[in-house]
Amino acid sequence: MTDQLAALTTIFTEFYYWVTVVLMFLIHVGFCMYEVGASRYKHHQHTLMKNTMLIPLVTVTWFLFGWWIYWAFPTGPGLAPSIMNESTALITDDSAFSATWYTATSELMAINLGDHISGVFWAAFLLFSWTAASIVSGAIIERITTFAFGILAIAIGSVFWVIDAAWGWHFDGWMLKLLGYHDAYASGVIHAIAGGFALGVLMVLGPRIGKFSSSGEPRNIGPRNPWLVTIGLFLIYTGFWGFYAACNIPIFDLGPEYGMEGITYFTATNIYVTPTTLSGITFNFLMSLSGGLLAGYVVSKGDPFWTYSSGLAGVICASAGNDLYHPIQSMIIGMIGVVVAYKLHYWVERKFKIDDAVGAVAVHGYAGFAGLIICGFVLNGYPSSGYSVGAMWDGTTYASINPLGMFIGALIMFVVLGFIPGWIIAKVLHGMGKLRIPREVELAGLDYEIMEAAKDDERSVASASR
Repeated sequence: MTDQLAALTTIFTEFYYWVTVVLMFLIHVGFCMYEVGASRYKHHQHTLMKNTMLIPLVTVTWFLFGWWIYWAFPTGPGLAPSIMNESTALITDDSAFSATWYTATSELMAINLGDHISGVFWAAFLLFSWTAASIVSGAIIERITTFAFGILAIAIGSVFWVIDAAWGWHFDGWMLKLLGYHDAYASGVIHAIAGGFALGVLMVLGPRIGKFSSSGEPRNIGPRNPWLVTIGLFLIYTGFWGFYAACNIPIFDLGPEYGMEGITYFTATNIYVTPTTLSGITFNFLMSLSGGLLAGYVVSKGDPFWTYSSGLAGVICASAGNDLYHPIQSMIIGMIGVVVAYKLHYWVERKFKIDDAVGAVAVHGYAGFAGLIICGFVLNGYPSSGYSVGAMWDGTTYASINPLGMFIGALIMFVVLGFIPGWIIAKVLHGMGKLRIPREVELAGLDYEIMEAAKDDERSVASASR
């Protein structure tokens, strides 16, 4: 019976994560539609292909080294002692938690009938990587070279967000231990870092031609296909269900770990092994989405683009603590995040002449940053994770959630691992002359040659006699 239960648990967990990957694929479909809808006709095909090609670039690099980074660097630059030692059996050669298992040549990184989990768990994290790269993709449309975006996609998707996940999600992460960092559904780990990275790139890339008048006033370059933008954002909402589920561990026996010897207590947990339920996060996801939509409609005076985007911002702002918030708290926090994101977007745009084509820095970066800080106050004193609550890591102390720790964590995510690397890489690419497309190409459109070829084809067909 025990063997049968273990087999069912394995099969269920394997299928659970596989389903989350399928759902999260819709996030990327949504980003593609969203970006094409926001771009002008003369850039449509380039915009679509740019976002499409990040899939193979990030996937291959994630396989070669991204997944290894997550397991190799949780303790950061020697800031906190590792709990991975002989007593926990986590560092041995036989442990699936050892980074050596996640090199590209490892037997767990291929078909292995003795391992049912690694591939689908790897894929769930991979889809997070696509999301991080797609966030950057939207902000910089209509003016970046394909080469530059490829480099940037690999950097954010397979390096920098992985480092922050190792620090802020991994059970050995130093930010959990020392700062009391808590980010159950990635307000910072994905969204704040990607928003900060995008802002760093935009500072170097510059605005689209015609975005600002001679007096410095911004001109509106609104979405050219609002229906496609709407459908894209609804697909992102849908995919976020998979995003949330993938941040949970579906079935875990917490009885022995929480001091209930001889008692079996199976439950879902968040990524920190703190008990939660799909029921609870369903309440909070929908309430934060609703709070974001309501606030977006009011603050933007009914602007469709910002209303739909604000639904996403509301979810992102509340995501850090949506495993523990009351639904009303989730709604209010979502509203606050939207107001912060909307106001900051236009202030930064005017003050620093930043042209964020889809408001990605605001929706993901500012809302995610605000969400981390709010979480520190609302959940002040709560355990940052289950690792220091139960018996799993005896003798290990993790700091509780606190405002200062969450603020420092937000700065690390948005500035240290986001803005600064994005700015540096963009500066290097700019110095090489590889960052921005030529002025004449931008004016004519990145699809100019394709469009002209299509016209030639049409003329040839029209003049044909048979």
